Amino acid sequence: MENHIIPSYISQTASELEPWLIHIRREIHRFPETGWLEMRTSAMIAKELRALGYEVLTGRAVCKEAARMGVPSPQETQAHLQRALAFGLPEEELTPDMREGFTGVIGILRCGSGPTVGLRFDIDALGMQECADADHKPAREGFASAIPGKMHACGHDGHAAIGLGVAKVLAAIREHLHGTVKLLFQPGEEGARGARAMVAAGHLDDVSVFIGSHIAPTGSLDDGDVTPGTYGSLATTKYDVIFSGKAAHAGGHPENGSNALIAACTAALNLHAIPRHSGGQSRVNVGTLRAGTGRNVIPDRAVMELEVRGETTDINVFMARSAVAVCEGAANMQGCTVEMIKMGEAEGQHSDLSLIERIAGVVKRDLPDLTLSSIQNAQNWGSEDISIMMNRVQARGGLATYMRVMTPMAGAQHTVRFDFDEQVLSRSVRVFCAAAADILK
Repeated sequence: MENHIIPSYISQTASELEPWLIHIRREIHRFPETGWLEMRTSAMIAKELRALGYEVLTGRAVCKEAARMGVPSPQETQAHLQRALAFGLPEEELTPDMREGFTGVIGILRCGSGPTVGLRFDIDALGMQECADADHKPAREGFASAIPGKMHACGHDGHAAIGLGVAKVLAAIREHLHGTVKLLFQPGEEGARGARAMVAAGHLDDVSVFIGSHIAPTGSLDDGDVTPGTYGSLATTKYDVIFSGKAAHAGGHPENGSNALIAACTAALNLHAIPRHSGGQSRVNVGTLRAGTGRNVIPDRAVMELEVRGETTDINVFMARSAVAVCEGAANMQGCTVEMIKMGEAEGQHSDLSLIERIAGVVKRDLPDLTLSSIQNAQNWGSEDISIMMNRVQARGGLATYMRVMTPMAGAQHTVRFDFDEQVLSRSVRVFCAAAADILK
């Protein structure tokens, strides 16, 4: 195959894969798995990659154990394992590590000397109950979530399918590539938990060019099919905060107690009073607070879930340090102790302009039926732990970008009616493969 034929081959193959991509996406959508529980999803991905001739890493080889955050309890992990097996997951496809919640997969395609291109695809779901209304396409067409209280409401089912489509296309043209392809199927993106563990395991250290993407709703900034770069996602730190006091009879001997609930409430109010930073946007939110056993008992335990965010990593550090000080002060006021457990973390993020321009050129030249957004480096929203991967690559002299591929959506992301036009799957495969082939030509 001549080099000038490769782009048309990529487009043709991705188009032919569309029914298969939709099938894979729907299979993953039917059995959503939240962070560190992506057992069925990881087993499916690993099986497909091995069949394509990739070197496959799973289990503890993917994520450094000490760097994992927000890990479910052993009881929750085992309950999900039994649910996955009952849903039809073959036991022989599960490694011992996967059974313990060491999820995620890395596929490596070695194509001789040349740069290493890292492509990232997140795979986890959210803890939400999917809409069951007849006008909701997943419900109407029989692929809605079969797991109560969990659903793919952000498109990671699509991302996983896109990653496998990319794997198929690149494997088919491997003789024309020069370098290494590293596909990173990341667990635990929701809550910003998984990327740091993959980085800590060293998987980004040899990556020269790193590309990630998210399917996103068509909007004013994203007025084309592809936005080749984004910047500005907020750095964030997530905490579980445990206040421990001393129980006592609220009427008989209240002076003998230390009220953990009051400590937590004092913290909640004062967390939202942390001064905002003059250097950029900052955020704080107390999302949950659970405490107490009865109206006549001084509560001896309170558990709070909170997060802080900042426009830059430094601003987020300011917010996190302030949050720690507030929680410790509130505990001291009530004679309590406090434990703050870091549950997730992301950094500030920017895409390299030279890589944005290169991908834009590839889209114009090799994918002329797709349109580029007029703003090719759009400001991001929310927080994303892909930032930790990008920053690692960039700190070591490599280039990184975080793209968006646009699609109509039936409901907003992180809502119970979320769904997307599945034609975005093959379009995304084309963009990833054309960019990787250009870098490795």
